[in-house]
Amino acid sequence: MAQVKIYTTPTCVYCKMTKEFFKQNNIQYEEKNVATDAVARDEMIQKSGQMGVPVVEIDGKIIIGFDQPHLKEALGI
Repeated sequence: MAQVKIYTTPTCVYCKMTKEFFKQNNIQYEEKNVATDAVARDEMIQKSGQMGVPVVEIDGKIIIGFDQPHLKEALGI
């Protein structure tokens, strides 16, 4: 099973859409709230070069935003 991490904020609509996509496809993930976790925020920026969310990491591959085709490809679904 893929290692999935999502960097989010509580008010991000696309974060909620991404998490719902994971739920619908039975994908387990680790969520990092970058609004309250400065270490996670710095980690996200270092990995993605982005300050916007969501940023998804799947087995080391970074996907920025709710990009369903790339998420499916990275997850093999």
